[in-house]
Amino acid sequence: MVFSSAVFLLVFLPAVLLLYYTVPDCLRNPLLLAVSLIFYGWGEPVYILIMLFSTVFDYSNGLMLEWLDRRGRPEVRKWVLVLSLAGNLGMLCFFKYTDFLISSVNALTGQGFDLVGIALPIGISFYTFQTLSYTIDVYRREIQAQHSILRFGMYICMFPQLIAGPIVKYRDIEKQLGHRPIDAARVCRGIFRFTLGLGKKVLLANNCGMIWDEISAQQGNTAVTAFIGAAAYMLQIYFDFSGYSDMAIGIGKMLGFDFLENFDYPYESGSVTEFWRRWHISLGSWFREYLYIPLGGNRKGLPRQMLNLLIVWSLTGLWHGAGWNFVVWGLYFFVLLAVEKLFLLDRLKKAPAAVGHVYTLLTVLFSWVIFACDDIGAAGSYLLSLLGANGLADATTVYYFRENFFLLVIGALLSVSFARKYLSRKVNLIPDERIRFGIKAAVGAGLYVVSLLAVIGSSYNPFLYFRF
Repeated sequence: MVFSSAVFLLVFLPAVLLLYYTVPDCLRNPLLLAVSLIFYGWGEPVYILIMLFSTVFDYSNGLMLEWLDRRGRPEVRKWVLVLSLAGNLGMLCFFKYTDFLISSVNALTGQGFDLVGIALPIGISFYTFQTLSYTIDVYRREIQAQHSILRFGMYICMFPQLIAGPIVKYRDIEKQLGHRPIDAARVCRGIFRFTLGLGKKVLLANNCGMIWDEISAQQGNTAVTAFIGAAAYMLQIYFDFSGYSDMAIGIGKMLGFDFLENFDYPYESGSVTEFWRRWHISLGSWFREYLYIPLGGNRKGLPRQMLNLLIVWSLTGLWHGAGWNFVVWGLYFFVLLAVEKLFLLDRLKKAPAAVGHVYTLLTVLFSWVIFACDDIGAAGSYLLSLLGANGLADATTVYYFRENFFLLVIGALLSVSFARKYLSRKVNLIPDERIRFGIKAAVGAGLYVVSLLAVIGSSYNPFLYFRF
C-alpha cells in the first residue's frame, strides 16, 4: 500500500485515525503496530516475517549489549555488535544484491548461472538502517536499550516512514514512544503537511514523470528536448521523494510524533557539498555518522579522507539500487565532492552566487540521468544528446516546450523556497488568526480534493521506492 493510492486515502488512513483518536492512550501503541503490519503486508504478506525477524533480532541485541555492559564485558559487547552488523547487512545484501552479483559475474565471465529471482522486500533498506542505528547507539552507550518489545516493534514498523523514509533514529523519538500529546493544532498542521506532500507527488511528480518517460524512450533526442526530459525527471524525483517525506512527517504529527526534516530546498544549493546537506538529510546524516566518521572522516589526512569518501559514496550508490548505474552515480558524486574539497569549493565561494547555482544544477541534472537509466549505455546516449550529439533542436522540441512549459516553470518555482516564503509572508500579514486559518484550511482542502481526483482518474502513479 502506498500513500498516493485511493485505498490508503479513502479507507486506511481515515480508519486508522478514527481508531487512534478513539482508543485509550494505553492502546495506541498496540493499535499502531497492528495497522502498520497490515499496511506493510497489504501487497506481500510473507515479507512481514523478514521485518519482524529484524525487529526481534535487534531488540535482543540491544538487551544483550545492556546486560554485558552491566557485567563489564566490553570484549563480548563488540561481538554482539558484529553479529548485529553481519545479520542485518547480510540479510539486506541477500535480498537486494544476490541477483545483481550473479548477473555481474555472468557478464564478466561468460557463465550462465541462474538468477535466484528473489523479490526485494519494500523498504528493507530503510528499516535495516533504523535497526542498525539503534544497535550501534546502544553499543556506544548513547541510548538505553528499549525493554518493551511493543515499543521497539512500533518504532521499526511504524507505517508513516516504513517504506519511503525518512530514516528515523531511535534516539530522536525515544520519548515519544511512551507518551505523545495530541491536540487539534498539531493534527491540523499534520493534515496540511500531508496534503502538501500528496499534491507534490500526484500533481507535480507524476506529471513530470510522464514527460521523462516519453522523452527518455525516444532515440536521437536533440539537446533541448533531452534537457526538457532531464529537467522533468529532476523535478519528478524531488517532488516524489520530498512529497513522501512531507506525507510521512504529516502523518507523524497526526499521530503525535515529530520526525526530523528530510529535504531543505536542495536545488537552491551553491555547491554539490551543500546539495547533499539539503537532499535526503536523514540518509546523508546516517552515512556520515555511522560510516564516514567511524572510518576516520577527515581526521587522518587527505589521502585517507579521499578513501573514506570513496567508500561512503560507493555504498551510497549501491544503497539506492542494485545496478551498475547506481555505482556509477555514487562514484560520480564522489569525484565532484572530492574536487570540491580539494580546491573547487573555495573558488565557488569567491565567485558570484549564480555561478555556484548553475554549476550545481547542471551537475545534479546529469547525475539524475545516470540514476534514472538502468542501462549504462542508455545513460551515456542520453548524456550525449544533452551535449548536442543529435543537434540543438527540432520540431519535436517545439512541441515538448509548448506542451510542458507551464508545468516545468511551476515545478521550478515550487522547488525553491521563494514561493513558500512569499505566500507565507502574505498570509501572515492578515491580522485575524481565524482568517489565516481559514485560508490555509481552504487551500489544504482544495489541494486534497484535486489530488484525490488525480489519484482516482489516472493510472500513472509510479512508486520510485521499489528499489529500496
